Amino acid sequence: MNRRPARLLAALAATVLGAGLLTAPAPVEAAPAERKTSWAPVARATITPGVMAYTAGAQCTTNFVFTDAVGGVYLGYSAHCAGKGAATDTDGCRTASLPLGTRVTFVRGGSLVSGGTRLGGGRLAYSSWLTEKRIGTTDPNTCAHNDFALVKVDARDVRKVNPSVPFWGGPTGIDTSGLALGERVYSYGNSSLRGGLSVLSPKYGAGLGDARADGGWSHPLYTVTPGVPGDSGSGFMTGGGKAIGTLSTVAIAPFPASNNLGDMAKELAFAQRHSGIRGLRLTRGTKPFRGLL
Repeated sequence: MNRRPARLLAALAATVLGAGLLTAPAPVEAAPAERKTSWAPVARATITPGVMAYTAGAQCTTNFVFTDAVGGVYLGYSAHCAGKGAATDTDGCRTASLPLGTRVTFVRGGSLVSGGTRLGGGRLAYSSWLTEKRIGTTDPNTCAHNDFALVKVDARDVRKVNPSVPFWGGPTGIDTSGLALGERVYSYGNSSLRGGLSVLSPKYGAGLGDARADGGWSHPLYTVTPGVPGDSGSGFMTGGGKAIGTLSTVAIAPFPASNNLGDMAKELAFAQRHSGIRGLRLTRGTKPFRGLL
């Protein structure tokens, strides 16, 4: 009996099987699960949206809480809070800034005669101004209105954090529809220039209508308690509790003494693309939003 064909078939089968083993795809490893953060109860939390943030002596107000994919916790404020220019320098593409890693201290109850109570601290982890220069941004609207930064809360202080906006509750998400004329807005914060009077911390106002000439990057508004130095960075919410923007400047024209917000959706999207912080997102408040009736 001729065994050659059988041997050839056996060799061919071994070759095919061997090739299959060599070219089989490697098992795909599951992506690591995103870590969930345990928040301090609302009644006991000391680090929340609206606390003051001191950076190299300059004071600003924090807006909202953000998290990343590995459990990092951040407080947002304005990029110009870590800027090295004058108060009138608002172009982030041209104004120098302190480096990432700069220490930031969270304080509540400060006034002109008292430094307030230190609540904790963190480090500058992202700045739209530094990023704009790093990637060579040239769009004038982005340079003028993208004024957003993130402070990563020290690990030992995360247990003190709750993402709910004091007094109002929320945020319930991010607004992407702009700010209509007369639309109500809500904020919380208290610059030391107000003497530490907590009754002045909750703020509300109304939108002045978006011109859209800047591509939706900013929202002018008036508040019952006008913004003052130290309020920069404050977060504003719509009547539904959605985060609409962060306080950047006090306007001179076309609406004198009005406030100007940087658009939260655009600022966060820019940070998500360029910060290198994986899974960066706004954290919703654990307390339901309750605006004025």
